[in-house]
Formats: sequence, structure tokens, C-alpha cells
Amino acid sequence: MKKILIANRGEIAIRVMRSAREMGIATVAVFSEADRNALHVRYADEAVCIGPAASSQSYLVMERIIEAARQTGADAIHPGYGFLSENAAFADLVKASGIIFIGPSGDSMRKMGSKLAAKATAEAHNIPLVPGTAKALESVEEGMRVAEKIGFPVLIKASAGGGGKGMRIVHAAVEFEEQMRLAVSEATSSFGDGAVFIERYVGSPRHIEIQVLGDTHGNVVHLFERECSVQRRHQKVVEEAPSSVLTPQLRAEMGRCAVEVAKACNYVGAGTVEFLLDERLNFYFLEMNTRLQVEHPVTEYITGLDLVKEQIKVARGERLSFRQEDLKILGHAIEIRVYAEDPADNFLPDIGRLSTYRIPQGPGIRVDDAYEEGMDIPIYYDPMIAKLIAYGSDRSEAIERMKRAIEDYHITGVKTTLPFCHFVMQHEAFVSGKFDTHFVKNHYTPDMLHRAEPDEEMIAALLAVRSIRNNSIPRNSTSGEQGQVSRWKSNRLRSAD
Repeated sequence: MKKILIANRGEIAIRVMRSAREMGIATVAVFSEADRNALHVRYADEAVCIGPAASSQSYLVMERIIEAARQTGADAIHPGYGFLSENAAFADLVKASGIIFIGPSGDSMRKMGSKLAAKATAEAHNIPLVPGTAKALESVEEGMRVAEKIGFPVLIKASAGGGGKGMRIVHAAVEFEEQMRLAVSEATSSFGDGAVFIERYVGSPRHIEIQVLGDTHGNVVHLFERECSVQRRHQKVVEEAPSSVLTPQLRAEMGRCAVEVAKACNYVGAGTVEFLLDERLNFYFLEMNTRLQVEHPVTEYITGLDLVKEQIKVARGERLSFRQEDLKILGHAIEIRVYAEDPADNFLPDIGRLSTYRIPQGPGIRVDDAYEEGMDIPIYYDPMIAKLIAYGSDRSEAIERMKRAIEDYHITGVKTTLPFCHFVMQHEAFVSGKFDTHFVKNHYTPDMLHRAEPDEEMIAALLAVRSIRNNSIPRNSTSGEQGQVSRWKSNRLRSAD
């Protein structure tokens, strides 16, 4: 493997390119017209424009990506995450074109791409499932019978769904018909597939996922878990590894189940098996993501592995160089997603220019991004600016490092999720580990951001005192500055102007 085309953009494209470069492999970037000056384009050895700004006319057009690979002589394609990364037809097309796909086969994707197919596979291997239907509902009447049997509240879910689309919680029989019709309608418009099924609603779940890695020789291992319970709109904002609640025994059992799921679909490469964990620490299979996850850096920190390099090695036909018993958890890692969103306004996306953009540094801090000062946040793609990762010898140190890193992250020009993530790091529920996927609903309202920070009038007073002292102290004075305010907090004042 001498040259890899990365069929993606932004931070994940750069992330893949860095590992490839360390392995002596050349890289090819693809880009839309909106990304002509993007950092991933500049970082690659070669770059090919594949169409207009809209992803439907560029990053999602399989034939253009295959043609770019042929044009540049790339012998492998890495899909990153999102876009075509879990598209079985794309994996098949890449293989049929004589190009190596750095990921699982199309057949593996099809087995796990449908939630119903994945549930059937898990059930066949005695993996715990949330009580509910194992096939798509054929009518409202059938759904009502199932719901009454397992008991309300229930969750109606789209088989092809994700990100909370096509999902409805039903608390009583009188609501069922309307909520099912809404779920089917949303599933149809979002995924082109109106199939829905029912599960018992787990009231206070934690979202635990197990990283798996398989090679072409039948070897599969798990790389422990990630906790992804702090979410907004059913999408993750804070992730950490390991979880604060799993016992060694529970970790081993969930890991065993994840490996069984991967083996059941002949999985090759890096993938993630997701589970719900209830308040009694019972776990249930949720789904499998057949790609590299956004939050993979926290697993890299606690295992010492480079998951992208492992993906590439597996795609080259190499055996895994380690066994399950060789793997150990080393320290603790936390990742936050820095979105261009306004946490004070229901996390609505924000667009604009990064007037100021300075990333944090120091021990145990990693920033995966693809922006620099003066660049615009485009309206066409996901609003994530960066992933900020903090690593420590234990969870307490990781939290403290994350708080410091957030305070050192200096962004103006757009609203971001940094204030919310700082709020999370300080909240007693998160610090104690006693939280679930309802963290935002149970613990957060926008006004709490103001309560969590020093009073703005006090900050203004401190700045005034500092200004007076600076003007009254001779220039050659050795006195230290007093009343300093962190860049993140002072930045918040400037952004509000």
C-alpha cells in the first residue's frame, strides 16, 4: 500500500493523513469547491476537486471518488466517518474497482447497518437485547399489541435510523398511533426507509460502547469501553474512557459480547458495538457502527494504540500484533466535541468567521481540528470545529486538565459548546460519575452557564482594577499582575459585545 485516498474532509481527513505519513504512505485529499482552501487539502500530497459545495454533489458521489483514486494512482481508500463510511454499496464498488477499502466488507455493513438485522444477529448469539420486536412493525395495531405486552413507556425507533431521527417515546396507549405515524414519516423522509420497531423504554440509561478490532485471519479483540452518555439531541458531546461505573467483571462480559457480535458478521477493521446500561447495571445490545468513531482518540490514549495505523495494517492483510490478554487500561481520557453551536439557544448551529482561534496546549492535551484563525465555518457540513482530548493518570486528573484546556481555548467569531462542556466538567453529577443520557434534561438550562461562571460585573471590576494598577506601576516594575481573568472567560465577555 503506497498511496491512500481519504474520502472525507476536515479533522478526520487530517487525522488519517498523519498516521499514513508516519507509515511512509502518500495521501490524496478530495475536496468540494467550498473546501478548496481547507487544511486537509493543503496537508495531503495530492488533492482532487470532486464537485460543488453540497455533499450530495461531492463527498457522497461514489463514482467521483473512485475516479479520483484512479486518476492519482491510489491503491486504497479510507472513508473516515460520516459520508460514505457505512455505505455497503460504496465498499463493494471500491473492491470491484480493484482498490483496497480500509474498513469492513459490504456484507458486514449490511448485516449491521439495519438495526433490525443487527438485533437478529445479536439475538442468534445470545447477546442481551432490550425487550421488544425483532422485526419491522407491519401496522399500528400490531405495534399497539406489542407495546401493551411489554408495557409503557416504549420507544419507537427507525430501523435505518441514527441521530435521534425516526425515534419517539410513547408514555401511554392514547399517544401510540400518532407517535408511530410520526416516526414512520420521519424515518421515510430521513432515510428513505419507513421501517420502525419497538423497544421497552429504558428510563435512565447510560450509553456504553465497546471498541473492537478484527483482522482478515479471524482474530477479533476488544479495546475496552467508552462512556458517551452526555448528549444533546441524541448526539454525543462528551466521551470518556474508561467508564466510571463498569466493574472489571462487567467490562469483560460486555467485551466478550462485542467480540461475539463482530465475529458474527465476519468483521474486519475498527468498529464499535454500542450498548445501553440501565440503573441496575444490566446491559443491552443497541447497534454496531461499522467504521472509526469520532471519539476514537480516548481509546488510543488508554491503550497506547494508533487505531488508524491498525486499520491500515489490517487492510494490508496483516495479523493483529497483540492478543486480548496483552491489552491493559492505562490512565483516563476525556474528549469533548467543540461545535459551532450556541448552548444558550438550544444548541442551534452558528456560522461565521473564526476571528480568533488559539488552541490549548500542555501535558496530556490533544486537539484534532482542521481550522485556523480567519477561516469560515461552512454552512454545508457538520458544525464540529474540533475534538479536544485530555488525558491523565486517573479520571480526576483528566477532568482537571480538561477544565484548564477549555479555559485556554480561545475562540471568537462564533458561539461554541466550550462553555457547556466547562459546565459539565464542574457539575457534581459528572464529577461523581452519577449521570446518564438525560444529563442535559436533568441538570442543564442555559442560565446555568452564567451561574457557573464568575459574575460579569465582578470580572469587569477586576479588569478595571488591573488597568488602574498597570497605569500606576512603573514600566520597569517587577510586580506581578493581579486580578487576571482567563482568556476563555474574558473572551466570553468580548463575544457578548
